[in-house]
Amino acid sequence: MSDLRYELVQGEAIAARMAPLAALRLKVFRDWPYLYEGTLAYERRYLETYSRCPDSLAVLVWDGSTCIGATTTLPLRDAAPEMLEPFLRAGVATGDILYFGESVVLSLYRGRGIGLRFFAEREAHARRLGLGRCAFCAVDRPEQHPMKPAGYVPNDAFWRRRGYQRQPELVCHFDWQDLGEAAPSPHPLTYWLKTL
Repeated sequence: MSDLRYELVQGEAIAARMAPLAALRLKVFRDWPYLYEGTLAYERRYLETYSRCPDSLAVLVWDGSTCIGATTTLPLRDAAPEMLEPFLRAGVATGDILYFGESVVLSLYRGRGIGLRFFAEREAHARRLGLGRCAFCAVDRPEQHPMKPAGYVPNDAFWRRRGYQRQPELVCHFDWQDLGEAAPSPHPLTYWLKTL
C-alpha cells in the first residue's frame, strides 16, 4: 500500500486527467452490476461536467504510472439535470448536497482501504465547501439477472457502515448500452444520502 500515490485535482485541472479517468471507468464499469458498453467520446463528455465546475474534486490513485482507482465529486447543483431531477420531483432541497460520482478501483486493488479513503476525501471536500450532506446513486439490477455473478455481495453494508441510507423515493434514470445489447436502454439508479 505504501507505493500507491493519491492525487487530488480540482476544477479545470481535472481536464488533464481525463484519459486515465475515462480508461478506468470504461474498464471497471464493464463488470457487474453496471455491464456498461461505453465509449471514449461519451466518457469525455461526462467528465467535462467535472472539469467545468470549480468546486469539483477528483481523487486518482496511482501504482507507478498506472491509474488503478479514481473517484469524482461536485456540488449536486452543478451536476447533470438527470441527477437533480429526483430531488426536484420529491421537493428535496439540493443546495447543501455534494454529489459523489463514480468510485472505481481495479479488482486487484480492492479490499485495501481505497474505498474508505475515497469516502474520507469526498466528505472532507464537502465540509471545505460548507455542504452538509453527501449523496451518490447506485444502479438497481433485478435479483435474478442472468449476468449476476455467483456469490456477488453488494456494497450496501459497506455504505451503511459509512452512515449512508438508501433513499428509495429518489431514483434517477440513465440510458447506456449493456454488454451484449444492440442499443442503449434505461437503467434506474437509487440514491444514498448522509448528513455530515
